[in-house]
Amino acid sequence: MKFVNLTDPADVVSFEESLARGIGRDGNLYVPETIPQLPDSEVSRLVGADRQETAKIMLTPWVADEIPPDDLAGIIRSASNFDTPLVDVGDKKVLELFHGPTMAFKDVAARYLSAFLSYFNQKAGRRSTVLVATSGDTGGAIAHGFANIASIDLVVLYPKGRVSLLQQEQLRRVAKNVRSLEVDGDFNDCQQLVKQAFADHKLTAKLNLTSANSINIGRLLPQTTYYASLYGQLAGQTARVVVPTGNLGNLSAGLLARAMGVPIGKFVAANNMNDAVVRYLKDGNYEAQVTVRTMSNAMDVNAPNNLPRFIRLTGDNPGSLVTGVRVTDEETINTIKQVYGNTGYLLDPHTAVGWHASDTLPGDGAGDVIIATASPLKFAEEILEKIGIKVDNTQQLEELRQNPERYQEIDNSYDQLKAFLEKDLLY
Repeated sequence: MKFVNLTDPADVVSFEESLARGIGRDGNLYVPETIPQLPDSEVSRLVGADRQETAKIMLTPWVADEIPPDDLAGIIRSASNFDTPLVDVGDKKVLELFHGPTMAFKDVAARYLSAFLSYFNQKAGRRSTVLVATSGDTGGAIAHGFANIASIDLVVLYPKGRVSLLQQEQLRRVAKNVRSLEVDGDFNDCQQLVKQAFADHKLTAKLNLTSANSINIGRLLPQTTYYASLYGQLAGQTARVVVPTGNLGNLSAGLLARAMGVPIGKFVAANNMNDAVVRYLKDGNYEAQVTVRTMSNAMDVNAPNNLPRFIRLTGDNPGSLVTGVRVTDEETINTIKQVYGNTGYLLDPHTAVGWHASDTLPGDGAGDVIIATASPLKFAEEILEKIGIKVDNTQQLEELRQNPERYQEIDNSYDQLKAFLEKDLLY
């Protein structure tokens, strides 16, 4: 299996190389040269399969020529250690992806990425530095996924004042090999600093620098597993899937699973006021805009990195597969109140964006599955302030506060980021 740079057809790499580089040599994304097709017999096996069998079905076509079956089974056992159940809530179904260690869907891919990278590092006898930008949930998931892995240093950049209290503690209090940098800027600024570091080829070579954002194909492929699990839990039924959408990694993974042959219906891309996907779907054009701060902060992205992959996966007529909906904070708040009042089920702000999009856009009769991307425990302060519902996350905070803080503040400055990397990691 080979992966090709979207803008440089001569830049073709293996799965291991795509993990190690994270991004193409010109700063652009890798995509599969070809998408493997699951035979009907494998698709049938998804119905009723447990999470590890599902992962084996979905990942084997991608990595079988580089990772022997027994080694892959070990990676799956290590990474896939929590469930992603499909639950009925009112007239909808919700796929709960927040039962991992940081209570966000990104735990799924983070644990796989760390397992894959650690596996190849041990074989090659090398050490890597993982550099990642986060709008809230990615960084915490990556931090805990890579905690205490001997061959990897992790540096996470997050925007000052734009993450929840629990998200902040999950970023700052992890392990000795995890350092967090609080950037005086928004997520797009953090993302741009990471891109500048990857464009610095001397620094990249010195640190064996790679990425853990969804720009890394090693993040995207494992996310196909929960879409396959969704199909299996639906007992072979097809549904429309509503995906809260920011940087487009989650939705791109769903499209990739569908392209492999997992029978998924159409998708709804649920944006908050940072509506890059909605604007792209409307007229095929896209220009980055100033990021708007919202209650669903992990989706506060107005320059989604995965847009080129999304375009590749949806082709010339993206509207035939995906419909976009923009949701305001007021609509998010009202949705949380209404769903809680009607069902007793508490949505986090991101899942509420998806729920409102589902209500706004009538389906075709197949029924909707809402992708629940995070637990409301992560947004206790925001939910109490905006909605008046008390969420008790004191146990989670107290457990995190048993660990020392490891973070540093920097300006929105590549010189400061580079100085930190060279001072703290080049030893």
